[in-house]
Amino acid sequence: MKRKHVLAAVLAIGSAVLIGCATYTAPTREETLQVVNSSFRERGIAKLDRLKQSDMQVACSEASLTGQELPKDVAARLEKQALATVKYPADGAYLGDFKQGERIAQTGVGLQWSDNDKTVAGGNCYACHELASQELAFGNIGPSLKGYGRLRGNSKEVVTYTWGKLWNSHAYNACSQMPRYGDANILTTAQLKDLMALLLDPNSPVNK
Repeated sequence: MKRKHVLAAVLAIGSAVLIGCATYTAPTREETLQVVNSSFRERGIAKLDRLKQSDMQVACSEASLTGQELPKDVAARLEKQALATVKYPADGAYLGDFKQGERIAQTGVGLQWSDNDKTVAGGNCYACHELASQELAFGNIGPSLKGYGRLRGNSKEVVTYTWGKLWNSHAYNACSQMPRYGDANILTTAQLKDLMALLLDPNSPVNK
């Protein structure tokens, strides 16, 4: 008898779950944003304005929720808009000091609530990329950049592409997860030049 009661209870619970699934209604975008916004509070230099999405972020978020890629025309439009934000060096010089660039790539501080507005931000590149052969630990969200300059050379096209990718990664991939180092004012122009040297200077550890 006990088995029958247990089985009946399981079937009842299963039916309730199925009915609940059948009547589930996905929250609206406004309802979702309300929950997200209420889950954060301002702390230190981290303000709530960071939760405001750009048109690109909205489009990519919605595509991700549906498990679909952006339509090609939408992606092309967003990439064109991102490319238009790229500011190339006024002096025409793209490469700085690769030794400084390596320090920037390994530094993850900056723009966090525990920092202050005087903290010099880093790029935290090693969290997502392999950059040098001697590195024992690195992230793999992004592709390996080991031998970046050695494999690609230093043509004008390669140099300007690399600068654009660092400045606003969405210029070449609408839904890129890479930070917009220049466009979002994460790194300075001088810091970006140092990262460029890390990637392209033949003496950099990246190209050894």
